[in-house]
Amino acid sequence: MRKPLRKAVLPVAGLGTRFLPATKAMAKEMLPVVDKPLIQYAIEEARAAGIEQFCMVTGRGKTALVEHFDIAFELEATLRQRNRTDALEALKGSQVEPGSMLTVRQQVPLGLGHAIWCARAFIGDDPFAILLPDDLVLSETPCLKQLADAYNETGGNVVAVVEVPREHTNRYGILKTGKDDGRLVEVQGLVEKPAPADAPSNLSIIGRYVLMPEVIGHLAKMERGAGNEVQLTDGMAKLIGNQPFHGLRYEGIRFDCGDKAGFLEAQIAFALARPDLADAVRAFLHKYV
Repeated sequence: MRKPLRKAVLPVAGLGTRFLPATKAMAKEMLPVVDKPLIQYAIEEARAAGIEQFCMVTGRGKTALVEHFDIAFELEATLRQRNRTDALEALKGSQVEPGSMLTVRQQVPLGLGHAIWCARAFIGDDPFAILLPDDLVLSETPCLKQLADAYNETGGNVVAVVEVPREHTNRYGILKTGKDDGRLVEVQGLVEKPAPADAPSNLSIIGRYVLMPEVIGHLAKMERGAGNEVQLTDGMAKLIGNQPFHGLRYEGIRFDCGDKAGFLEAQIAFALARPDLADAVRAFLHKYV
């Protein structure tokens, strides 16, 4: 009987240099898309997938990420006095159960694989999800919920995948594929950032994963890969053949919010999906395009 998926790791130690000067004193994961920071979208998506425990892998200057999910007593008391029930309702998504969120420090920037290894005590012997807040997915069913459903169906490891232009394979982790039913694809190999001529496919992993705890043992070897970093992709590749491993073509549109153009596109797309904003956004867009 497979274990239920209840834990999620969120690597948030990056410096956010592509958004300077905005991120000089603010974590990039606190940048808002419409009216919610990226980190809250990730936590809400995880909760929709049944996640109950969260571990943020942080770095120096990231305390606002933790503060955001704390109770703001003075603010809430003021809102109650003013009968601002709408604002109080808006705060609910930023509240988590006591004891359900912890943080660990990634003290040196040695790559995504190293960041996940830093959460090893939290992960223990349980399956766990990984959410990269920079990847924001607009979908009817939250992306991680789709992965959790696939995990319950197949067991083992499941990663969210999307087709990318072949000339862009050197930006992503790319799958070597086996059986493919159009939704779930068997993963026979993983290559981190291959040159287009060497890429085994054009199916790229995005920042949503469900992994088995055995990956930690491979990451613990601290083997350096692309960019001289400890790559999560390399650790995952060691699981292939020993455990089920599938890619899921998820439903939805992914926005790369680590990129300025992708971040701006997400603002428009998420605003247009809001009944309270869609008409106003369409109206002002006509002024510029």
